[in-house]
Amino acid sequence: MIDRARLADLHARELAVFAERNPRSAAAYENATHLFGKVPMTWMNKKAGGFPLYFASARGNRLTDIDGHEYLDFALGDTGAMAGHSPAAVVDAIGRRIFEQGGLTTMLPTEDAEWVGAELTRRFGVDRWSFALTATDANRWAIRLVRALTDRSKILFHSYCYHGSVDESLIVVGPDGEGMNRPGNVGAPVDVTETSRVAEFNDLDGLEEQLRHGDVAAVLIEPALTNIGIVLPDPGYHEGVRALTRQYGALLIIDETHTFSAGPGGATAAWDLDPDIVVIGKAIGGGVPSGAYGLSAELADRALSRTDLDLVDMGGVGGTLAGSPLSVAAMRATLEHVLTEAAFEGMLETAGRYTAGIQRILDENDLPWSINQLGARAEYRFAKPYPRTGTESNAAADAELEDFLHLYLVNRGILLTPFHNMALMSPDTTAADVDAHLAVFDEAVRELLAS
Repeated sequence: MIDRARLADLHARELAVFAERNPRSAAAYENATHLFGKVPMTWMNKKAGGFPLYFASARGNRLTDIDGHEYLDFALGDTGAMAGHSPAAVVDAIGRRIFEQGGLTTMLPTEDAEWVGAELTRRFGVDRWSFALTATDANRWAIRLVRALTDRSKILFHSYCYHGSVDESLIVVGPDGEGMNRPGNVGAPVDVTETSRVAEFNDLDGLEEQLRHGDVAAVLIEPALTNIGIVLPDPGYHEGVRALTRQYGALLIIDETHTFSAGPGGATAAWDLDPDIVVIGKAIGGGVPSGAYGLSAELADRALSRTDLDLVDMGGVGGTLAGSPLSVAAMRATLEHVLTEAAFEGMLETAGRYTAGIQRILDENDLPWSINQLGARAEYRFAKPYPRTGTESNAAADAELEDFLHLYLVNRGILLTPFHNMALMSPDTTAADVDAHLAVFDEAVRELLAS
């Protein structure tokens, strides 16, 4: 339905508007000569406008760039700021740690850590917790533990999953149905098929075929795929995964880093899942680098009873700054005061309003697109019906169309994460904010489809 010539013309117009609106950001990018890729992290080069916006300030769900433009922020740090920017309770906790108590990193435990562990157990069910600074590291350390505990070498993933930059996870299902390196994988230490197996999401037969090899230590999954659109599980899929892992002697690790949006206990609680290990990161620190993994009591006791495992020095499961007083104080404040049950009720309500509004616009314009919601986040995909696997969802991508929509929105004060057509709600996001987003999206679609 998309006239590509019209799309190109509209995109060119929006590029010109973006350049005119943002001269200070353009100059800052041009003058960045000491940064690899001209940005602090190379993924910041995922930009629709030719250069990134440079950040000045943020509070709640509002963000301001160095050219003075304010945005309704539906990116929220790609989940890292799901609690909102600088929530008061987190800022207060950080302030107490910095100005009253002192000691940002000490390699000593704090009582806050036990509170956070108990709260994570209450929310996610697993019994014993250890902290990291990112979910990527939490995943890496969990992988090491399950290999040690099972004496098996491989980890099984879903195709087009997202578990950070974990080497083992960069595997997809190839044309022959078997695993292959994910395209673009940078400097893989070994061929990923030596460390990993892969199956499509929602494919229990494919999962069982890979488990039959008997070399899988654990199945590490997101309850719903989140970095390739929001691919939701079929009814009964997770029950089937749990049954198959038990049948074939593999452990089950659930990564809730993005699916925490499903509710106070993530999809694990919302969907009554039964993992052996849970990984979480980003949002639980309210913007301060934080991550954690939790194990069942049985697994924790087995690991701690092993005298051959170096769990206190150089065994590969720890970081000097992990569990620091600053990080743990931020986690406690976020979980105790910000991302509460009441907050999630409001976030899910605004996300539902957004999903219904996007669906209405798609229906009114007879667009062959679709939208899925996962708690406080929702994302549309350029396919109908919504894809059921990661490979199908990857095939539904349209970089030109996505860049145009992102640019159109940002030029009118709406910020989406550059990696997704995803809108995430914070406790500060209001119905009026959602309606403002919907109005701009509707305008973009009508311009795009105008004859």
